Amino acid sequence: MENLPKPKMTANPVILQSENLTKYILETTVYPREPETLKEIRNATASHPMGFMGTAPDAGQLMALLLKLMNAKKTIEVGVFTGYSLLLTALNIPEDGKVIAIDPDRKAYEIGLPFIKKAGVEHKIDFMESPALPVLDELLQDGTFDFAFVDADKHNYWNYHERLLKLIKIGGLIIYDNTLWGGSVAKPEEDVPAPKRGPRQAALSFNKEIANDSRVEISLASIGDGFTICRRAP
Repeated sequence: MENLPKPKMTANPVILQSENLTKYILETTVYPREPETLKEIRNATASHPMGFMGTAPDAGQLMALLLKLMNAKKTIEVGVFTGYSLLLTALNIPEDGKVIAIDPDRKAYEIGLPFIKKAGVEHKIDFMESPALPVLDELLQDGTFDFAFVDADKHNYWNYHERLLKLIKIGGLIIYDNTLWGGSVAKPEEDVPAPKRGPRQAALSFNKEIANDSRVEISLASIGDGFTICRRAP
């Protein structure tokens, strides 16, 4: 089994609180099937001061399966960081597929760029160094995207959602990461460290709003740090 750094449970813990069980799942079903370039980008991200922001590999495995099940070809990624989920998406869409990837931090993206190039999928990616809302507003005339993945500033999740509903075609998927925020959404606020309270409140608000949104069918999967999967309803 691959000898990798343990998940940073204290920084942004995965929802499955048993570290041994998490390790078992990763080592038996995730790591053995993870493409080599994804392993490399994950290991490069582990040394980053904000490395916990990377997409959990078990959640990524689910996302890859969903991309293939729906034959996604035209996708959007809001929040790129070092590019683990971006590379995963590019690997799982067709050769002529496209990912519009939006993030204001190009420096973080460039950590993963060598691995994206190594995988031979850079031509599928249109990286935009920008806050997401202006780019999404420019794209609003094009409602033909199959899939979107959002892992960005939590306070804007609902703003992203309103725009993505106009961009994703009926039957398409939108996935929101970190919607359980380390399990803190189920804790009293006084038990949550002060720096995590703002994002926790944002997650609570978004989860309430999305649960009442009849425009989507949803599943909040307790994987990674919480994966809310939305299918745009007819």
